[in-house]
This record gives sequence, C-alpha cells and structure tokens, in this order.
Amino acid sequence: MKPTTRERLLEAAVTLTYRDGVGIGVEALCKAAGVSKRSLYQLFESKGELLAASLGERASAFAAGLLPAADDGRSPRERILYVFDQLEEQAGAPDFQGCRYLAVQIELKDQTHPASRVAHEIKANLTAFFRSEAERGGASNPDLLARQLILVFDGASARAGIGADNLTGLIAPTVTTLLDAAGVH
Repeated sequence: MKPTTRERLLEAAVTLTYRDGVGIGVEALCKAAGVSKRSLYQLFESKGELLAASLGERASAFAAGLLPAADDGRSPRERILYVFDQLEEQAGAPDFQGCRYLAVQIELKDQTHPASRVAHEIKANLTAFFRSEAERGGASNPDLLARQLILVFDGASARAGIGADNLTGLIAPTVTTLLDAAGVH
C-alpha cells in the first residue's frame, strides 16, 4: 500500500531532521516527501507541528528499542543496564547521530516549541522508567539516581553521536558504579 501524504511528510521529517537538524527547510521536507507546501500546510498547522508529530510517531519505536519488556523477569538493576546495552548497540551503527529527542531540545532552545515539548515528554518518560526501576531496586535516592542515569544516557548518546567517543566498555562500568553507590539490586 502506498504511503499517504501525511505518512510521507512524517517520514521525511524524521529522516531529514535526524540527519540535518531541525533547521531543515520546508521546501526540502516537501521535496523529500514528494508533496507540495500547500499539502503540508493542509495537514499541519506549521513546520513545528510537523516536527512534533514526527517525533511523537517515533516515540513507541524509541521506547521499544531501549526498554525491556514489562514482564521480562529481569531485576531492576538488569533492566536499567539493559537500556544502556541497547544504547551502546545503537551507538555502534554508522548512521548514529545521538538521541534525536535530546538533539531537538538542544537545537530548538525554545522549550515551548511543539517539537521541544514532545521531545521533553519522551525524555521525561525515560527518566521515569529509571526512577521506577531505581525505586523497585531499593535505591537510597531514586530521584537522584534517575537524574544521574539520564545524564549518563544523554552524555553518552551525545558523545557517541558526534563521534567523540566509543561507548564500548565505557557505559556499563559507569552505570554499574552509579547503581552500586545507590544500592540497587
């Protein structure tokens, strides 16, 4: 089945903004999608709304690519480490440019921008996962540990995304140190 105009625009936004950044022009988005600007504005109020929708569409794939299944039988410690194993694996891909949600927030600067709000919510969900697992695992301060883990996640993702570091052998010992210090089992 042929993708709809909306689907083609969302895919173009996902692909081009990840590769080239959120500053990509409307004309380039429309050209990549094979649609007119008129079609874009009939479907989306603005380029910002298109970006927000494209980020939202990828949220479940982002979570599925990082988070363990809810009933996987792993301990909270193993579930947290699983996320970082997934990040390490993803960071090894030749086209990895870091976390798209972090990149959007950094590039936009404006936290009220529709795409920035979506990105913030998705990152907040990851932090909430860390907090929940930290609490289940007996962390002495689940809130602090969740903040530390998202800091490591974002920092590792950003450094790998710009080619400044290889995460292999780096990220697991770092996270393990945090988990040990917090008393997570």
